Amino acid sequence: MRLEMGHIFINDIQFASESKIENGVLYVDEEAVKAIVLEDEKIKGVKFDIAKPGESVRITPVKDVIEPRVKVEGRGGIFPGVIAKVDTVGSGKTYALKGMAVVTAGKIVGFQEGIIDMSGPGAEYTPFSKLNNLVVVCEPVEGIKQHEYEKAVRLAGFRVAVYLGELARELTPDETKVYETYGIMEGKEKFPNLPRVAYVQMLQSQGLLHDTYVYGVDAKRTLSTIMNPTEVMDGAIVSGNCVSACDKNPTYVHENNPVVHDLLEEHGKTINFVCQILTNENVYLADKMRSSDWTAKMCRLLDLDAVIVSQEGFGNPDTDLIMNCKKIEAEGVKTVIITDEYAGRDGKSQSLADADPAADAVVTGGNANQVIVLPKMDKVIGTEEFVTTIAGGNEHSHREDGTIEVEIQAITGATNETGFGYLSAR
Repeated sequence: MRLEMGHIFINDIQFASESKIENGVLYVDEEAVKAIVLEDEKIKGVKFDIAKPGESVRITPVKDVIEPRVKVEGRGGIFPGVIAKVDTVGSGKTYALKGMAVVTAGKIVGFQEGIIDMSGPGAEYTPFSKLNNLVVVCEPVEGIKQHEYEKAVRLAGFRVAVYLGELARELTPDETKVYETYGIMEGKEKFPNLPRVAYVQMLQSQGLLHDTYVYGVDAKRTLSTIMNPTEVMDGAIVSGNCVSACDKNPTYVHENNPVVHDLLEEHGKTINFVCQILTNENVYLADKMRSSDWTAKMCRLLDLDAVIVSQEGFGNPDTDLIMNCKKIEAEGVKTVIITDEYAGRDGKSQSLADADPAADAVVTGGNANQVIVLPKMDKVIGTEEFVTTIAGGNEHSHREDGTIEVEIQAITGATNETGFGYLSAR
């Protein structure tokens, strides 16, 4: 499968009477995107704002972060099974608007959405502070259930991102990268002496408001499966999560998954990147055992030499992580796991809810319980009303001088478990 990924760099965002991209500037017709959001009758109002790197701006509560893209050639469209019709994606030609994102915000759950600071110490913990962000703050109709509100905001963000991506369809990319992968036997014949490596990606799927979608299907309804790594670049995986801010992979991270990109960079050079294996994270023990059994079985059937395993969430999913690690290692396949840790504010607590000697190669995203003091910002997009109740905050988080004391788990993308901060900063 061959995918050409064209990058169009966005250096600034401005509101204008016409939506277009010109000389690296994204001009947004506010009325046009408002109409797109209000297509959903569950949203009664929406406000738009722009947040730029280095500004004294805080965005909270953050729901999702999305990079606009457009499918220029090849099968399917962006966000298949969600926005575009169901079709296998990952081949042909796709353009992405780099350097910017659509950020959806608003009270969804009220204790699981996060914070993005565009400057100050908090900005150092989130990759999204480096982007020009078009923020979409949605207000639901009265009486709506939380899961209905979440779905409405999620789909609104995707619709806006697709609208903006379409503005690039006729443009010439500033740079183009080509990703090419091969069938199982073709790859083995082409790279007979390279170690066979796969990426096992664990998707959050613990139930209502803890969901990830693959081609529009809730991941908890699936068994472990194989996917070509370029499929994620066309939005085959999207976030529906309201888990702790540092633990969820926003859609932007799925689109730009750094494990996928790093492995593709080494593909054909130092490794044979065979495939991406998707598995879920469940609540019941039998489901955990079933999914990890299937994952280990696939690793053996594919004759893999090694895998990288990443998790999403913490606590309960730590069990899935260690089950996957133990069972894959038992099949003779080496593992490296990527996780964050909850070691307590003093760093002295057990950092994972489960452990095993087989997990002897670990990439850590750091201690999510680490405390940080966020300075008062000149501008807040959304509301700071919930910083005392979000995961990582407490009743004393708001200080008299206007600063906010929280654990870094409250910051969106702070210890992202696909290794987004760690790997992309290498």
